[in-house]
Amino acid sequence: MTEAASSGAALGAMSGLRVIDLTRVLGGPYCTQILADHGADVIKVEPPAGDEVREWGPPFHEEDAAYFIGINRNKRSIGLDLASEGGRVVLLKMLETADVLIENFKPGTLEKWGIGNDVLREKFPRLVHCRICGFGADGPRGGNPGYDAIIQAMTGMIAATGSVESGPMRIGVPLVDITTGLYAAIGILMALSERQRSGKGQFLETTLYETGLAIMHPHTANYFMHGKPPSLTGNEHPNLVPYAIFPTKTDNIFIGVGNDGTFRKLCKEIGKPELGTDPRFARNKDRIANREALRAELAAVFSQHEAEPLCNRLLAAGLPAGPVQKIDQALTNAHTIARGDIIEKDWYKGVASPIRLDRSKPSLRRLPPKFSQHSQEVLGEFGYSKADIDAMIAQGVVCGPERKR
Repeated sequence: MTEAASSGAALGAMSGLRVIDLTRVLGGPYCTQILADHGADVIKVEPPAGDEVREWGPPFHEEDAAYFIGINRNKRSIGLDLASEGGRVVLLKMLETADVLIENFKPGTLEKWGIGNDVLREKFPRLVHCRICGFGADGPRGGNPGYDAIIQAMTGMIAATGSVESGPMRIGVPLVDITTGLYAAIGILMALSERQRSGKGQFLETTLYETGLAIMHPHTANYFMHGKPPSLTGNEHPNLVPYAIFPTKTDNIFIGVGNDGTFRKLCKEIGKPELGTDPRFARNKDRIANREALRAELAAVFSQHEAEPLCNRLLAAGLPAGPVQKIDQALTNAHTIARGDIIEKDWYKGVASPIRLDRSKPSLRRLPPKFSQHSQEVLGEFGYSKADIDAMIAQGVVCGPERKR
């Protein structure tokens, strides 16, 4: 039984699940934080140099970058040299009671160490083994490393983002890494669900490259239909109009209209009902053909209003509109506060899990760990004595609190 299951505290949906997390950087840690927020016992196994994003700052809290802090709460850290035979022995001991192993090593690394999936499957038949990697193990790019921006470039994402004036642009958040982590979490839950029927674990793989292709909707669907690559439309939508940023007296707003009825309702609400029946704009395909003319009409109306009151009125009427806010505004606005979307503990502050289950609540139980902070605690749970642990630290198999830089 894991710590979460035995504590007597309110249990999250993943309580009782033990996850051995060998991942670093973003996709893997993002995945395991999802599981950890909902009660899983996530043991973060770091190499002797630590997860490299601990260095990705400023800003820092003590020696750990905000980048690391933001995706590693509710986990315990142990530093372990898996390149050593002793380190792999410790890992195998930990896997005896694990439900999930997740790693993002280059394909072939575990096999080189003699603990590839075939070995793991034989030793731990109920283990769900998840790998996150750039391109997968096979194919012309099999085994190549993957990076968010490079995958954005290679899957058409950058070519479809930006305006004619700006040219192609990288999306400003690491969307591919984060979504790969989400797909990994979904895959793990699928494998655990299947295990309830079969009694067996299985290997699953999520790659940055396939994720990049999978989230290129509607551009892939459009291409399959008409064979044309997307053009640069800036903030506008290739399939819907109006769906764009408009200036007001105060700030910019975003208007997004999904169907003709909603467009007519918008026109009525802003005092221009005639636009809803104008032959140039009545149907979405007409609005696409006359995109610039409609933009001019709407911009003239919106320029007479202040952003916040206008968006509040449109939203209250069930219309899709929102002010274009900076991150400080988003994190401090009344709705964010009312929903409890910011969680705090001691010095830590973060965004709460967006998965809101009725009974099985997510929780903030542990602050993001210092490097190898829990080595003594974790190894003690696996039957190692203090003398054993001290000896492994002396041999360099297990790491003390100091990272090898």
